Amino acid sequence: MSNIDDVNIEIQHMQQKMLVYLQKHWKLFLAEGIIFIVLGIFAIVIPHVFTVAIVLFLGWIILFGGIIHISRAFFFLDMPGFGLWLFMGLLQVVIGYLFITNPVAGILTLTMLMALFFALEGIAKISIALMMRPLTNWGFMLFSGITALIFALIIWLGWPETANWLLGLFLGINMVFLGWSLVKISLHYKDSH
Repeated sequence: MSNIDDVNIEIQHMQQKMLVYLQKHWKLFLAEGIIFIVLGIFAIVIPHVFTVAIVLFLGWIILFGGIIHISRAFFFLDMPGFGLWLFMGLLQVVIGYLFITNPVAGILTLTMLMALFFALEGIAKISIALMMRPLTNWGFMLFSGITALIFALIIWLGWPETANWLLGLFLGINMVFLGWSLVKISLHYKDSH
């Protein structure tokens, strides 16, 4: 047997496992899809508020994480890597503080990171869709992956002018597409269990 045959057998095995999992857990996928649709609609309706909220929330998380690193570093002064732990904590405190006190700069930074996120997520969704193929409705996941790649390109081309509203809008649209694909897939497998 060649390596190609081994890969094809592995893909068929993965598809069969995916089918069983979708049939068994369709309610979970349906609920997740509905949640993504609702969150996506919220982000589309008020994208600027959603964008600022993300930056502020992330800023607080990073700030608290930095405080924990610094506290641990000073609690264990003789720990190997003390300077690195302290540096990492100080870096997190500074970045968190900057996100909280200057959300516009945070929005610009996160918008560029979001372009990277959409690019990587698009690749992952396309890969998952190809693993699901030829299962019914696999094309919805493929479509969601392609739209994520398109969003990454649009963000990159329009940055920084559109950062204030584009991040929330595209994240909302992306969540609606993901939710829609999960709802369609789950409803199809609901009756096949």
